[in-house]
Amino acid sequence: MSFRIAFAGKGGTGKTTIASLLCRSLQARNIKPILAVDADPNSCLADKLGLRVARTIGALREELRARPEAKPAGISKNEWIERQINEALVESLGLDLLVMGRQEGPDCYCFINHLLREYLGRLGKQYAAVVIDNEAGLEHLSRRTDGSVDIMDLVRTLHLDIGACYLVLNQCAGPVPHAVMAQFQPTGLEPLALIPADPALAAGDVLGQSVGELPANAPAVVAVDGLVSVLLERSKR
Repeated sequence: MSFRIAFAGKGGTGKTTIASLLCRSLQARNIKPILAVDADPNSCLADKLGLRVARTIGALREELRARPEAKPAGISKNEWIERQINEALVESLGLDLLVMGRQEGPDCYCFINHLLREYLGRLGKQYAAVVIDNEAGLEHLSRRTDGSVDIMDLVRTLHLDIGACYLVLNQCAGPVPHAVMAQFQPTGLEPLALIPADPALAAGDVLGQSVGELPANAPAVVAVDGLVSVLLERSKR
């Protein structure tokens, strides 16, 4: 079993928290290795996962633009860039992380971005699961930075290779009122999970704790684990 899931939506809706909890649940089920991709310029997935990042893809891209002569002789540009990306990969037991970092500057990055996209596509195939925490908004989708995605938690409005599209509602204290759910009906999206407000999660954020430090019975942990159960079951169909 291998799948890729990407989280998209407005800023502040909890994409990073849910993505990190999903990684935790997959690891607990021994679905490894996992590649987590932080595609938000306001990078904080590493903190949620309890990892330290020394270098981002954004920084690498700037270095390549500023110093193209730094490429060693006897190696192609493609091979050199792949080597640099490998060095930017944060490795941990059962889970690796790539942080995209800040967006492009005013210069043209088409060639570099193309190489990054091609390599990341190949890299993802080496993992049992790929979890992508997208930036807020939809521009990353129109640019096709996510490539092929099996599951997306936002509407299917672009001609992208997306296997399934679901709605995840975060910070829900109880059953969602019918009037609220009626707002989503025109999209045709199926509400797949309700993630409750979780005091333990809020307290952990204040203390700078990773999601791995949350108790197994924390409401958000239990809810996301249920979400993973549904996703895994549907991936078998």
